[in-house]
Parts: sequence; C-alpha cells; structure tokens
Amino acid sequence: MRRLFGVLFAGVLALGAAGQAQAAPLAFSGSLGVQIASLPPIAISGAGVAEVDPGVSFSLPGGTFATKGVVVPVTDPAAFPILGVQVTAQNGAGNFNLAGPMPILGQAKVCLFAPCAAPPPANVSVPLSVVGAGGTTTVSALVNLTVVGAPWTTGTAAVGADTVMGGTSGGGAVAGGSVQLVTPIFISTNIGASAVLPAFGILTLNFVPEPGTLVLLGSGIAGLVMFGRSRRS
Repeated sequence: MRRLFGVLFAGVLALGAAGQAQAAPLAFSGSLGVQIASLPPIAISGAGVAEVDPGVSFSLPGGTFATKGVVVPVTDPAAFPILGVQVTAQNGAGNFNLAGPMPILGQAKVCLFAPCAAPPPANVSVPLSVVGAGGTTTVSALVNLTVVGAPWTTGTAAVGADTVMGGTSGGGAVAGGSVQLVTPIFISTNIGASAVLPAFGILTLNFVPEPGTLVLLGSGIAGLVMFGRSRRS
C-alpha cells in the first residue's frame, strides 16, 4: 500500500510540475473572423505560440493571423449593391486577461456594383485599425463612414440589438482548453438604408496539450499498471 501511495504521489508531483511549466509558451491554433452585418463572414486561420499564465492572462504575437487580398463574394440579392469584400489584414500583438486590446491592422474593401475582380466603379475601404483596440476612425469619400472599435472580451459584445458571445471551455487558456474573444464594430455611413452596419470581430483559440504533460501522465498510468501486475504475481 505504501508503494502504491508513493507511485500516486510521484504522479501528482509530476503533473504539478507540468502544470507550472504551462506558465511559459503554449502552442495554439484558431481563427480570426470579421462579420459585417449579414455579409458572409471573413475568417483567417492561424497558429502560433502564446505566452500563458494559466488562469490569469496570456499574450499573442502579431502576424499570427494574416491575409492579403482575400475576396469573399457576396451573392445575396438583398445585399445589392455589395457584390464582394476584399480583405488585407493581420493581427497586432495582443494581451488578454479575459479581456484586452489586440488591433487588426489593415482594411476591408467593400466592392459596390461590380465584383472585386472587376474594375471598381465604386468601392468603400473600411479601416480596421481600431477594431479590437478601441477608438474611432473616419473616411471621407463617395461613401463617408465612421468606424468605432473596442477591446476584446470573453463576455458579450453588442451593437444595438445585435450581440455575439465570447467564453472559455476546458479551463480557458491552458493546455487542452479554448477561448473565444469577441469585439463590437460600429460602422456608420451616409447611405440611408445602411446608415448603421453592425459588425463583430471573433477570435477563437484552441490551446494544444503539451507533449510533456501527456508523456508524464502516460508514465504514471504505466507505473500503476506495472505495480498492479507485481502485486498479482
């Protein structure tokens, strides 16, 4: 019995040490998306390594999620004259403690009256720099617009009556856990029917279990199996 307790105690210590190691770099994969009104969502996949203090905070490097000139066609007749959206963007560095700032650097070009691949009769460039960071930016052109951003949150983001939910699962920013952060994007224009366009940023992160933790757990189980066999013999 004392040997069994010794094996169990050693396994607990090993897992505890692995848990402390998670306060360092931790790999993740996920996606960064922007949803503008009822238009098709724009999603950018990415993967990297975050600096994680489990249960407290984590930070992401800039450039993890990046795309250049990706086009999302818009075929819904109800969205006319919008026929597509073209995005060139990447995330800036971010620091989070269930909430926090991380800017999206770049712009979304809304293509009017013609697909994005055609010579543009009229396009609207939506700057994204305030998205996820906070602040206000304006554009004066054929279509005047104002974009208001806010930091990310794991709570609820709202633009008028429209909302999206953030949250965590599996312990959040820990090995094997996941986090969804959201941010509201308020876009106002001088077009009557589309004077206010509700939009949202959605950041989903899935943290990868550390191989060292799995090895230690497997070693502990193997030790218990061998101990049981020795007891039976």
